[in-house]
Amino acid sequence: MRSGLSGVKKLVSNPTENQNSRPQNRKKHYKRRRRPSFKKNRPENDNWDLSQFEVPEVEGQQRFHDFDLPLPLMRAICDSGFHYCTPIQGQSLDHTLLGKDLIGKAQTGTGKTAAFLISILSYFLEEEAPGMQKDGAPRALIIAPTRELVMQIAKDAHQLNKYCGFNVVTIVGGIDYQKQRDQLKGKIDIMVATPGRLLDFHQKRDLDLRETEVLVLDEADRMLSMGFIPDVKRIIRATPKKEERQTFLFSATYPQDVENLAQMWTWNPERIEIESEEETNANVEQHAYIVADADKEKLLVSLMKKEGWDRVIVFANRRDRVRDLCDQLKKANVSVAMLSGEVEQRKRISTLEKFRNGEIQVLVATDVAGRGIHIDDISHVVNFTLPDDPEDYVHRIGRTGRAGSQGVSISFIGEEDAFVLPEIEEFIGKKIESQQPDISLLDEIENR
Repeated sequence: MRSGLSGVKKLVSNPTENQNSRPQNRKKHYKRRRRPSFKKNRPENDNWDLSQFEVPEVEGQQRFHDFDLPLPLMRAICDSGFHYCTPIQGQSLDHTLLGKDLIGKAQTGTGKTAAFLISILSYFLEEEAPGMQKDGAPRALIIAPTRELVMQIAKDAHQLNKYCGFNVVTIVGGIDYQKQRDQLKGKIDIMVATPGRLLDFHQKRDLDLRETEVLVLDEADRMLSMGFIPDVKRIIRATPKKEERQTFLFSATYPQDVENLAQMWTWNPERIEIESEEETNANVEQHAYIVADADKEKLLVSLMKKEGWDRVIVFANRRDRVRDLCDQLKKANVSVAMLSGEVEQRKRISTLEKFRNGEIQVLVATDVAGRGIHIDDISHVVNFTLPDDPEDYVHRIGRTGRAGSQGVSISFIGEEDAFVLPEIEEFIGKKIESQQPDISLLDEIENR
């Protein structure tokens, strides 16, 4: 075991001393402490061992090997192609594997999903499940603001759970209600959910949250801006007291409202701050074209065909604009699909998979639909219209240049966009160089 555990062993070596040092009403509510892996009823590993997953030590980098994680989890990490921890993964696991609460400031794309999933799965492999665990009572509850983000977290959970043998359940709106309800009739290890549908099932007593051992609140700032916090508060009141559960709260930004919520929902948390996506994604080239609104579609098609872009996300601010743009690109023989709130959920999931697999070249999306897109090889992001919120610009360009690859962000600056650009530049702390497009790019489309 790593050296960081020595202090923990000392902490629990004298139970009487520790009980007396805490308020009397908390003496039975210890946060969990790491111990040797629990071996009973663990899945078979087909004789797989760490000799088949060699990762050399590199100065300044943490390996997953350094955390003495259970073997089934390490095998899934190996299959996932993970070798070294991202900053938030390494810093988080230092604390969460010991049962501590965590407040993390981090954007999507920094690896935080794997950080909290690895901690949860490690805990479940090391600690025996409650003997009287009820049906419909999740041990770990992960709440995220959008359906796409929930589906992405669940996808990652299934990948890391590959050899662990736990039950992962997904609860979101827009998908067959009864089918999701039927999932709640058995044992649940990990539940990933959006607030609305989760609260609906809880109010109808299909869910029991009183046995929740680990609670994760992902993108708390987004839940705040989308008006979900009243629902989240009701959900959290149904879980054990914060002293009795482990809580992770992640947020890309920390306005005072989010700070207040973090204080309400966590107990003696550790704090981690990872620099913003704009700072970490220095490998994203940012360009802008000054173009009339009427010429944006022509310019987009010409750039895609002339430059040979292979996997592109185009962001627009409104559903109707997404729909119209998708129709125009289809007429130009571009392989395209759209993601917006008006697209039925099953089709959205199917569209994302086709885009991920390369069957679709271009995805046109609104910000809400695009927030949960985590695909490593997106070559270009196009801001067909600039977002009203500068933070959304950062999230948009963060869809490309992921996992160390190079990416390109291109913004079209029309009549209305020009008013938004200075605020975005102030937010990201740099000027986005704008240029007029070569007139041939527009003439070429006219002559086709």
